[in-house]
Amino acid sequence: MNVSDIASRPDSPGNEFAAFELLASAILVVDEDGLIRYANAPAEDLFEVSVRQLYAVQVCDLFQNGAQLQMSLKEANQHVFADKRQMLVIDRLGREPVQVAATVVALYNQAWPALIELREIEQQLKIDREERLLEQAQSNRELLRNLAHEIKNPLGGLRGAAQLLESELSDPALTEYTQVIIQEADRLQTLVDRLLAPHRAPRIVGDVNIHEVCERVRSLVLAEYPRGLNIVRDYDASVPEFRGDKSQLIQAVLNVVRNAAEALAERIAAGDAEIILRTRVARQITLAKQRFKLALELHVVDNGPGIPQELLDRIFHPLVSGREGGSGLGLTLAQTFVQQHEGLIECDSRPGLTDFKLLLPLP
Repeated sequence: MNVSDIASRPDSPGNEFAAFELLASAILVVDEDGLIRYANAPAEDLFEVSVRQLYAVQVCDLFQNGAQLQMSLKEANQHVFADKRQMLVIDRLGREPVQVAATVVALYNQAWPALIELREIEQQLKIDREERLLEQAQSNRELLRNLAHEIKNPLGGLRGAAQLLESELSDPALTEYTQVIIQEADRLQTLVDRLLAPHRAPRIVGDVNIHEVCERVRSLVLAEYPRGLNIVRDYDASVPEFRGDKSQLIQAVLNVVRNAAEALAERIAAGDAEIILRTRVARQITLAKQRFKLALELHVVDNGPGIPQELLDRIFHPLVSGREGGSGLGLTLAQTFVQQHEGLIECDSRPGLTDFKLLLPLP
């Protein structure tokens, strides 16, 4: 059932509620008896039933603490408040109950006296976390770009001065010191180039098949780790192609998979290391405050020791690494490349299972 089906009924809300289909939160419109007269698509997802099944259901029966909602609806009918917030718990057959933040809105001078907006607490926390990640990534990019430019010019002068000094030295033993300066300057130059890489190279946009990206990454990583590492494919063949920069996405996925392989050093030595590349299609996803009907979920899952809790919230920060000798740029650059495609990388980790999830909007 869609909005036009509901609107065609003489006893149902009209097209004025069609805009609710564009919202990320679940919307229910109820009559004076508490019967549902309209529900949007996110409400279907939340309750895991169709709109047709929700229609004319007593809304309070959907919640464990329905009596609390019933009192709010009564007050809305009496225009005691404009809107009221409360916590409700949804009963789901055979599943764990889910807690939601509910806002009951009184509709004045309308045939339908109340509207209920529902949002999962976990979903709200997820949206807040994504917003923080995006803001943090933007700040990091600006900081790194400015820092790299500030380092680059004096670094070139330092290297040039060392080369001139070396040419004037008559004692070969002293050139050992100038070589140290030149080599360290080159190392820093390489680091600066990596910091500036996402902002320098022009994007080459074309049709991207995510499974071709995964296969390329898989072959590259297995060439580095020919023994002791198993990379499992778990692909959803229904994932459509999308527009993007294939080389950037290969680099982003490669950085994540290589990071997982490095974390699996002990298990690779033992011969039981495993990385899973899993693709799925997700629906009704919010990325960067924009709602997408379809999105790609690419999971990179490993059976390594997990990321220390004190690092988990900072792994996408530049120069933060949990590995000795790591540059701390791999995940930062991966996040940058994915965000340039309007996507995001998230991470969930515990001992024995680390899951990096790359989210990308689909057409």
